Amino acid sequence: MFLAALSFAYFSKALSGSYMKSTITQLERRFDIPSYLIGVIDGSFEIGNLLVIAFVSYFGAKLHRPKIIAIGCVLMSFGTFLIAIRVHNLSSEHENVLTSLCFAGWLTFQLCFYSEIVQESSVSMWIYVFLGNVLRGIGETPVHPLGISYIDDYARSENAALYISCVQTISIIGPVFGYLLGSLCAKIYVDIGYVNMETITITPGDARWVGAWWLGYLIAGAITLMSAVPFWFLPKSLPIPVDKQLNANFTPEQTRFIKDSPSAMEHKFRPEEPANFHQMAKEFVPTLKSLLGSPVYITYLCVTIIQFNSLIGMVTYKPKYIEQHYGKSASKANFLMGMVNIPAVALGMFSGGVLMKKFKLGVMGAAKFAFGTSLLGYFLSLFFFAMGCDNAKVAGITMSYTGVEGLSYQQPSLFSECNSGCLCSGSDWDPVCGENGITYVSPCLAGCTSSTGAGKNTVFHQCRCVAVTGAGSQPSNLTASLGHCPIRDSCDTMFPYFLFLSVITSFIISLGGTPGFMLLIRCIKPEFKSLALGVHTLATRTLAGIPAPIYFGAVIDTTCLKWGNTKCGRRGACRIYNTTAYR
Repeated sequence: MFLAALSFAYFSKALSGSYMKSTITQLERRFDIPSYLIGVIDGSFEIGNLLVIAFVSYFGAKLHRPKIIAIGCVLMSFGTFLIAIRVHNLSSEHENVLTSLCFAGWLTFQLCFYSEIVQESSVSMWIYVFLGNVLRGIGETPVHPLGISYIDDYARSENAALYISCVQTISIIGPVFGYLLGSLCAKIYVDIGYVNMETITITPGDARWVGAWWLGYLIAGAITLMSAVPFWFLPKSLPIPVDKQLNANFTPEQTRFIKDSPSAMEHKFRPEEPANFHQMAKEFVPTLKSLLGSPVYITYLCVTIIQFNSLIGMVTYKPKYIEQHYGKSASKANFLMGMVNIPAVALGMFSGGVLMKKFKLGVMGAAKFAFGTSLLGYFLSLFFFAMGCDNAKVAGITMSYTGVEGLSYQQPSLFSECNSGCLCSGSDWDPVCGENGITYVSPCLAGCTSSTGAGKNTVFHQCRCVAVTGAGSQPSNLTASLGHCPIRDSCDTMFPYFLFLSVITSFIISLGGTPGFMLLIRCIKPEFKSLALGVHTLATRTLAGIPAPIYFGAVIDTTCLKWGNTKCGRRGACRIYNTTAYR
């Protein structure tokens, strides 16, 4: 029953955590913030863990572990609900396309005051996401160290690895549903119910689209709250298996009694626990020194810190990478992560536990196996460099208005003779696709002077820049339609290979997950287990979980070709990246 309850708790926390990852681009666009700041918000979960992990791991192991886990699940759910708090925000993005025709630049001033109000709301509201994620981190603290140590204490030695791999496998299934939930919510417009959807001129594939990110947090919070219920009814301890009793410091008379009646030993011959908090506090520092004096433990700690920096950075921004590099919508990117990538990780984790049980791998065997799979996965990952796409053809950014390819980070390059005199804003991002296959930053910068149709069916006419940029035969109608031009055919051809390699590398690397984890809890004294898990979690989250999303995001920001801007000039979220540099 404890295994089932812990599996559900792992599922719920993994679901909400992966849902947070799936909303990265939605939050970035909703609050108009750069990637590095999104990394700070994402790392706030680890900050919450950092505040209490060492003490919960040490003191919690000597108290009622199931009830402490239950309290943690309740805190996680409250934090998830806090993230969902939002102020209704009618984005002006979808209203600006029709005002950005040639000679309509004077309307920018009229929208300035309203835009400032929206941005003030955005600046203050992302703090709720930050604080909610901190509370989620605090609540998640006891689930991992206390849950795993409880299983390892009361399961037979030969079954412990399999049980732990089951828990970890189910925790990997959580992200499948988390990313699928993210995919579903990303299709729904953020202000649904507050705006007339007929007036929305952007689609889910647009760089300005914001999905209903808040809806998934309400669902994830409810599931996490449900996961707390079973732990309130579970006992503080269970009968200790015979093989573990015999290894304890019992007298010969007690050992013979264990063999005859092992179930009767639960309370009568259990080693005495410290009587009070003062005694536990006195033992904390010597225990910590003894733990950190283990060379195998310290080596494993350093290795996983390095590896987690890589994995956390990749997982955080992989959906965004798929969006930007291969031209997929946020919904499609999240769907692929949930249905293709995550199951490969789950299968790898479970297979690793099965292989360890089948071949009866000891500490050294587990270490070699984990090392080998990590090394092979690393070498395979190098092939991602070969799976690149060219930059999208955007006039004034990735190519000139005369059709010459070349990157430009400078705003003056957006202006040309064909749009001179149009009073265009260089800070707008209202992309239109010319019939020549070139994307223009706005109808005004495309030199369009009129439009027909409404909403998503709007077509722009007399776009002078379309004639200038046309390669080969001159376009006949000089028209442009809403949105950027479709992704390159070469990119669509390359994408299946990218997915296939992603699945293979994820499976191989995750094969070593369970053996590596068993190495961690087998290389130290049994009484240090909970503390060892706690310190490991503390170190990896402090030195990997917090900094990795921030510096990955900061490096990604350096590859931005065109930043979005508010109507009054404040820099917002990035609209288009240099795909080669990003890769």
